[in-house]
Parts: sequence; structure tokens; C-alpha cells
Amino acid sequence: MNEPANAIRLNKFLSEMGICSRREADRLIESGMVFVDGRAALTGEKVCAHQKIICSGVEVGAEKNKPEPVWLVVNKPRGIVCTTSDKDRAENIIDFIGYPQRVFPVGRLDKDSEGLLLLTNEGRLVNPMMRSANAHEKEYQVKIDRPVTKEFLKAMARGVEIAELNTRTRPCKLWATGKDRFQIILTQGLNRQIRRMCEALGCNVLELKRIRIMNIHLGTLKTGSWRKMTADEYQEMLSLLRIKTDR
Repeated sequence: MNEPANAIRLNKFLSEMGICSRREADRLIESGMVFVDGRAALTGEKVCAHQKIICSGVEVGAEKNKPEPVWLVVNKPRGIVCTTSDKDRAENIIDFIGYPQRVFPVGRLDKDSEGLLLLTNEGRLVNPMMRSANAHEKEYQVKIDRPVTKEFLKAMARGVEIAELNTRTRPCKLWATGKDRFQIILTQGLNRQIRRMCEALGCNVLELKRIRIMNIHLGTLKTGSWRKMTADEYQEMLSLLRIKTDR
């Protein structure tokens, strides 16, 4: 049977309705939390606007207008997690912020890291931002448990073999900012990448703070505070993502 021309993937539909990211939608579908016309949804299936879709017990109204985009710039404190399934039962960033509309994080900062985190309801932009091949810059301030030497900087800059991930990190930019501190700009987002790079070179990260994602800067935003992304920041971000807005 041919699919209707207006059918879209269920994970894309859920992300466009501001429910969650596509990746999280796939997890919800696989765990049996999404239903289409009364039956459990299938991974990869497509849906149309007239179908009844329920996610985590709540009907997702396709007939309603898509929510206006929400983008929050957050300074995440240490000890807060970016997932609601943390084994330590630590407070998650969504509960911590308490924003009245449904939002979700773009990427993650691990529990022991702090700094810039973006929250949004605009799922269509999450994949372009997170896709490693797009090489969008992220900038961090780091403190380690040994002096930052020229040899260390050169080794980090040319790329580090991470055995547990069976990969070598991309070349990156970094420079010393103190005896045991440096600043680094990455264009990929491997899990706990900076910590793993440092461990591979024989040292441990004591402090890690993200201060920039693409054109969005943390600036003077206080720890635990958040603000809305400005219209200029949003438009520049779209330009960097090579995405046209229909709003």
C-alpha cells in the first residue's frame, strides 16, 4: 500500500510538536509509550495529521498549531543531570528550570560539568545541531590535575586515541589559560570527550565548563540562571545551520 503524500515519520512528528527530540521519540516508541490509533507505535512508521497519537498517556494534537519555538540559554550547575533516567536520582535540568512549556535539552552536559546548555521545543533543529559531520563549534574552559604543558597542548590539538570508543578525536584548537587550565574548541561531540582525552594523556579533569555553542555564548549568565535566546541569536543560528525559517 502506498503511503499518503503528507505522511511523516512519527519521531519527526513528535519532535515538531515540541514533545521531545527525534532520538528521545525513538526511545519512547521502542519502550511502548507511544500509540497510533489505539495500537502500539512501530519504530520508523509514518503518520498523518488525522491519526490519533498518544505519547506517555497524553494525546498529541496534530490539529493544533505547532508551538512557537522556545529556546532557553541555561547555565547548568554541577550536580544537575540532562536526563530524567539518572541512576543517581539526581535533579534533572527540566525540573530544575521549571519552565511552563515542554522543552528538552539539545545534547548533554554530564553531571559533573557545568555551563552552557540549550533547551528547546523545536525538535527540527536538534539533529542538524548535534550531527557530528556538521562540525559546529563548542567551547569549554577546563582545569586538570597537573600542569598544562606545551606537549600536552600539542597532543590534544592533533587528536587523541580513545580506545574505549575505538576512535581518534578530530584535531582541535586549544590554549593554556593558567598553570593547570586551558580553553578548548571542539567540532565533535563524543560522550565525555574532553574527560576521555585528558585521561588518555594521563590526567584528570577537575572542572569543566562549556561557554559557547556555535554563536551562543554563556557570557555573564550566573550559575543556575537562564534567559531566552534573542531573535538575533536565533536567526544567526539558523544561518549557521543553513536552515530557512517559515515563521
